[in-house]
Amino acid sequence: MWSELHLTSTPQLSLSISPHLTALAWITDALAGRRRGLPDLWRKAIGARVSRLGHQAVRPLAAPGGHVGPDCLVPRPPGDGDVPIKDQLAALRDLPPGRLVSDLEQAFGSGPLPVQWRSAAERPRQWLHGYAGAVADVWTAAEPLWKRARALLDKEVTRVGVAAVRGGPELLLGALSDRITCGDGGLRVAGLDGGRYELGDRRIVLVPMLAGKDAVIAGLDDPEAVWIAYPLPGAQTLWSRPAAPALDELSALMGPVRADLLCAIGRPMTMSMLAADMKVTPSSITYHCDRLRDARLITRERRGREVWVGRTHRAEELLELYHRR
Repeated sequence: MWSELHLTSTPQLSLSISPHLTALAWITDALAGRRRGLPDLWRKAIGARVSRLGHQAVRPLAAPGGHVGPDCLVPRPPGDGDVPIKDQLAALRDLPPGRLVSDLEQAFGSGPLPVQWRSAAERPRQWLHGYAGAVADVWTAAEPLWKRARALLDKEVTRVGVAAVRGGPELLLGALSDRITCGDGGLRVAGLDGGRYELGDRRIVLVPMLAGKDAVIAGLDDPEAVWIAYPLPGAQTLWSRPAAPALDELSALMGPVRADLLCAIGRPMTMSMLAADMKVTPSSITYHCDRLRDARLITRERRGREVWVGRTHRAEELLELYHRR
């Protein structure tokens, strides 16, 4: 299946350094099973690093034929310029639950949602929390490699700049990936939703990713700018054995349930929400939360009938230690 972007004139090109798209490419490859060339060692390391809640959140991306997703997968599109990962995570965590529901309706129309997205629409707050956690967990694995890619990124900035100033953007666009072809007045991208789009007077924003050789993510219907994320040339020289999964080490220290529980509380949650998301009985959640409170890793606050749980600064320091060793 192909998506086509119709070009009526020479497109204007710009480039955005938006590492969140690298994290999304790793999520779809390693967790959602859409293999795009990520080395197996990294795929396994990512699977071990992401929490149970994160694994649950990304399941809709694994559905056959599910190439379309809500816009909030990329809450700040790269058409806005360079977007640091911390800004994307903040935008995800601050997103109103209703925004996810409206984005799903926009993506899939007014009829029944695809079955894989229905649970997200029914519990949007929990889904957003889980997805943001998955992005953060994946980025702890990707960030050291991203820093090593600085010279390659600088080289790519120069390459795109030369094409934009001296002409020849069609040749550049056709060389981004084997899944992208450019000619006969159009840009065709394999493996997307099969739609046809008009570029009009929008510019094309290119987003290099540190991802498998066949990874392509695109936003062709953004009203401000078309954006295309593609594998960074030369990235294959950077792949090496990943660091041991931090979550496994944390599990060895405090047990897998408490490690998962601590990682799941990226923002305050109720005890009942935790029990439902982790599929653990309320009595078990209470027991483990008691132990985490004794270790001064969480706080508990009663508000009406609900008890809200949050992480302490001590817990944040512990997670920082294990995620960034």
